[in-house]
Order: sequence, then C-alpha cells, then structure tokens
Amino acid sequence: MPSATTLIALATFGLALVVYRATMLPGVGAWDTAENQTVPALLGTMHPTGFPAYVLLGWAANQVLAPFGDTALRMNLLSGILAAGAGGLSVVVFRRLGAPALVAGAISVAFALAPITWHIGVSADVHSLHLLLVVLLTLLLLRWDAAVRDARDSPGDPAVGRRADRWIVATAAVFGVAVANHALTLLLVPGVAAFVLATQPGLLRRPRLVLAAIGVALGVAALLYLELPLRAGPFRAALVYGHPETPSGLLEILVARQFQGDIVGGSAASQFAALVDLARAQLGPLLYLVPVAFVVTAIRRPRYALYSGLAVLITCVFAATYSNARIDRYYLGPLFFAWSWVAVTVGEIVARVPGTAPDDADGSVAGPDVSRIAVSAVLGLALLVPTAIGIRDRWSEQDLSTSTALAEWLDSAFDAMEPDALVISWWSYSTPMWYGQLVEGRRPDIRIVDDRTRLDEHLGEVADVIEANIDARPVYVIRLQASEVQALEARFTIESVGRPGNLYHVTGRTESTP
Repeated sequence: MPSATTLIALATFGLALVVYRATMLPGVGAWDTAENQTVPALLGTMHPTGFPAYVLLGWAANQVLAPFGDTALRMNLLSGILAAGAGGLSVVVFRRLGAPALVAGAISVAFALAPITWHIGVSADVHSLHLLLVVLLTLLLLRWDAAVRDARDSPGDPAVGRRADRWIVATAAVFGVAVANHALTLLLVPGVAAFVLATQPGLLRRPRLVLAAIGVALGVAALLYLELPLRAGPFRAALVYGHPETPSGLLEILVARQFQGDIVGGSAASQFAALVDLARAQLGPLLYLVPVAFVVTAIRRPRYALYSGLAVLITCVFAATYSNARIDRYYLGPLFFAWSWVAVTVGEIVARVPGTAPDDADGSVAGPDVSRIAVSAVLGLALLVPTAIGIRDRWSEQDLSTSTALAEWLDSAFDAMEPDALVISWWSYSTPMWYGQLVEGRRPDIRIVDDRTRLDEHLGEVADVIEANIDARPVYVIRLQASEVQALEARFTIESVGRPGNLYHVTGRTESTP
C-alpha cells in the first residue's frame, strides 16, 4: 500500500495539474513562449544558453502527448506537468526535512499555487523543467546525506558506503541535466559544494569519487549540449539560433554573450524593496515567518541551511542585478527554499507538541498518531489561509484559458501578407510566425527576418533589408516602437494594413530618397 507521503505527493501533483490545465493557454503564445512551443517540435536550437535538455524533453513530450491537442498545447501541457511535478516532489523533500505529511502537503500546495509557480505551469516555459530539477537535486542531496549517516553507523558494511557513493554520483548526473537546461543551475554550485563538504569533510581525500562525480556532471551536460552543434551543423534543423555549429558561435551561446549587457547596477535599497514586494506577492503574510524559519533551519539542520541559504542569497543577488523580461521566474528556486525552511520550522513545532510522536530518521511514522495528525491538520490549514484568500485574484491573473489573441494575430498577419512577402519582425512576433510557418506548415512562401537573422546573415539595419528587397518582393515590417516606424518613413512609404495593427506594408520609397 502506498505511504501517506506518496499519496499526498500524488494528490498535490494532481491538484496543481488540474488548476494549471483549467487556466492554461490554449494555443500559440508570443515571445519566448512561442519559441518554447516551436523549437522542441523541430529539434532545433534556442536562444542562449540553448536549453538542450528542455529541447530534447520537449521533442519527446511532443510525441507522447500527441493525442492531447496541437503542438502549442502539448508544450503548454508539458510545462503544467513539470511544474505540478515540482509541487508533488516537494512533498517528499519537505518530509525528509521533518515536516509531517499533512504539513508537507499543505506547504507544497501553497508553493504550487504561488503566482510565479502557477505562471510557468500554464504556458510553455523552460523554467518549469528548471524548477523540477532543482527540487529533484535537493531531494537527492538529502538522500545522499542520509546514506552517508547510514555508512557512518555501519562502518563494517562496505555495501552501505558504496550505496552512498552511488547517490552522490546520481546527484551529479541530475546536476548535469540541470546545467544543460538552464544556466541558473550554476548559481547553486557554492551551496552544493558547501553542503557536500559539510556532510562528508573527508570527501576530498577520495579523489576517484570526486572526479567520478565531476566527470558525470560534466559528461551529461556536454552530451546534452551536443544537440546544438549537431542540429546546427550536419543534421541541421529548420530553426537554429545563432551559429552553434562553429566553436566561436557555440561559445557565444553557452556564455550568453548577447545578454551580458543586461547586468545592471542600482541602489541596494531599491533592489531590496523590489525583492520584498515580490516575496510578499508570493508568500503573503507568511513572508514574515521566513527569516525566523531560516534561523530555525540553521539551528536544526545547519548543512541544509548552508546549502539553501547560499542558493537563495546568490540567486537573489544575481536576479536583482539582471534586467530582462519576466525576471521573476529566476526566483522560483529561492521560493522553494523559503517554503522548505517553513517546513522545517513547522515540523519542529509539531515534534514538540505534548503527546505527539516524532518522525523516524527517514521521515516516516511507525503508526497513526491522533495528536500529531490533529496538530498537523490545524497547522497545515493555517499555512493555506493566505493561498485561499488570494486564490480568486491569482486565478484571474494567471488564467490564460480564453487567451487566443496571438492565434488571431497570426491568422490576420498571414492573411494580410501578399505572396512571396518578406516581413522584418522582432522577437515577440517572429516566434509565433515561426510556429505558424515551420510547425503548422502555413505560408511557406514568406520570409521572416528577425533582428537575430539580420545579425547572423549580416543583413544590416532594418532600412538596409528593406532597400535590398523592395524592388523584388512585397516587404512588411513589425517594430516594437511607433517611433521606429516613423524613422523609416523618412526613406520609405509605409502603410498600416489595418488588421493586425502592428503590421506595416512598405509600398515604396519617398520622393526625397536619393
């Protein structure tokens, strides 16, 4: 019979997935969402840092989920499954940290229905896989920690020691997958290293094991990253970002060179205030419990506090100084760790209630304990109060179930363009057009020139592309700012096509053009 932990984990997964599916984007999106829906289906390459683990998983999921709708919906559904999986797996993590099953379930539901977690569960997003891998990595580290303690308790049994070694190697393999999915994983390195050395200080005297773990992590990541040069080179995909088939182009993708200018400064006070506002939106009044919970965690589980505390600190400092769209998703890891501190604290409270039996070392209880169940139920319900109070507003904010604007825009744009047209677009609208053309097979006659295309093919500025094509084919432009269109009107005659409103037809040169 499944344990209470397993049943609650499955229930959390199911509840989260039902909520995500009910509020899920039904079709194609814009911006990175459409790229996440397009590239995996083509087994192509994505913008830096390439995200090959997500691309490969997305390709496989696109086959498995084929009965559930078109490609766009399948990729949205994959994100829902991954985000719900992170919620369900967090139950197991919180149990290992000492939280009773009901408390672990309540905290996991609150975590799964936090705004940023909910957001990545309703549309295609690489951060959904990143979150699941962070939770899994944490679980494996805790499992390895328990195996090391078992080995210390059984010094005469070499099999127990070998079991611990296998856990650390397995953890390294998952870390390699996580690195190949999102570079944010690298911010966990100091915390992981501190946790490992604090758990087993003598590990450095075992170079073979250390090299094996490092080799597995690097090997798994490298193997997955081979997808970029292979699909950009000898087995070229229909959609490739940059030039990862060359050493310099691959390096540019790996280090995300084009985004390095997005690291910005700013006053520490303003950055801290913005972080507090974000945390309050996720945690509600429980935000004020988090600092206390971390102190309790540091006292009761110092190695875990070292790992998670460093992870939160480094990630928050990086995210606070990085200026990019939807940067709130970078705080998914810190949000998970904050909830884990609450789990430790509530577990300690329950363990000290008179008449309750503490958990075993593996987080289970020998038999039913009415007092423990009652206290856990009360505290679990209390922890869910902020989520219950805010659920209606969160539902409204995250609900994309009726959002068909981009699908309608795509239909209008494709209908408006003349045969053999060239359209000069920018990222948010290039990606849905790629989806329509390369995945759905619509309008193969048009050429989509993105800002990245202009760079890779040395096409020059927007005006240069127009000048090179205006005498040979119909030319359209989609620009971010109206001022960009106005600037082009100094050289070209530009007319709005009417619907969609941000698509402009370049009909000729102005009389003043040389």
